[in-house]
Amino acid sequence: MANKAKTTLPGNLSVETELVLAGRDPFRHDGFVNTPIVRGSTVLSPSVADLEGHTGRYTYGRRGNPTVESLESALTRLEGGAGVVLTPSGLSAVSIALLSVLKTGDHLLMVDSAYQPTRRICDEVLTRYGIETTYYDPLIAGDIAGLIRPNTRAIFLESPGSQSFEIQDIPAIVAAASAREIMTLMDNTWATPLFFRPHEFGVDVSIQAGTKYLSGHSDLNIGTISANERTFRRILTTHGDLGITVAPEDAFLASRGLRTMAIRLERHQQSALAVARWLSSRPEVRQVLHPGLPEHPGHALWKRDFKGASGLFSIILEPVPKRAVDAFLDSLALFGLGYSWGGYESLAIPFDCSAYRTATPWNPGGPAIRLQIGLEDPADLIADLDSGFTALAAAR
Repeated sequence: MANKAKTTLPGNLSVETELVLAGRDPFRHDGFVNTPIVRGSTVLSPSVADLEGHTGRYTYGRRGNPTVESLESALTRLEGGAGVVLTPSGLSAVSIALLSVLKTGDHLLMVDSAYQPTRRICDEVLTRYGIETTYYDPLIAGDIAGLIRPNTRAIFLESPGSQSFEIQDIPAIVAAASAREIMTLMDNTWATPLFFRPHEFGVDVSIQAGTKYLSGHSDLNIGTISANERTFRRILTTHGDLGITVAPEDAFLASRGLRTMAIRLERHQQSALAVARWLSSRPEVRQVLHPGLPEHPGHALWKRDFKGASGLFSIILEPVPKRAVDAFLDSLALFGLGYSWGGYESLAIPFDCSAYRTATPWNPGGPAIRLQIGLEDPADLIADLDSGFTALAAAR
């Protein structure tokens, strides 16, 4: 007897097993393990009745195909929401999610530690449509209720904060929002659904830049939006009406990355903690902003709510001139100098939040550097950073 497709998975699987199985239906594709790349725009119907009645599984390439559906299905199971849509980048996922829940005259509460391009959406796009944004202290917790106006329609969270790594009290903020029937959205790129599942905490919309850990190989741009029952229809409608689509090759690569994400994240976590602990012992380092370290101000909240930590964190150096920071970064052999993160390679960038923080000051007391710890041997990375500190000392 021929093998049959296993289209329904048991409900009690571990996340590691779900990552391997979810979204795949090999016997729908002649037994091939991975869903093939389906390229196409036109989808034929067998009759006029089928054409006009939209009876087929697919109606038009922009509205989905087997490759895209496979990834959406897997992510829906992983996120625990009502459905997922894919977008061409993490930033487009943020913008589509916001446009889905906001309209002219609405008020948005945006966390002050958000990814800087997210702020530009608020300040340069939403304002053109008559939507006002108020930035709030990421540590505000339940006191956010005092910022809610009669026209407040959404609260946007990002925890930990981009670059500065504040941990938000997500249950407290969601409780304040729920009391007023306000939508909550969260950028969950850092933790991924493996280490934090926003829907389990009552968040309506969970957003990821799949460019990072979902991809894992620094070779594609993709965004994901997961929504619960009360918001998914709005997300799906806006996504479709704006004609958003993802290339099937990118969906295929993201699906491939999904299968190994648990193993990669485990290594990112272990290596990043090893490097962070070493950095915290260095005299050149004023502070290590890694939520997994007990000395991090948000460690207790992280430990309460999160299941793990990824490979991204920041350090604050003791005061040194810019030339010394540049010498440190330029001397690194194993850390690339580049934006983004989540790939297999280690990265480093200098940053300064002070120019765009508006609700809370950014004054860390020294130059700031964000590190992405990749899949290299952490001992090699530590040796590289040690050499960098030698270069820093020589350039002071």
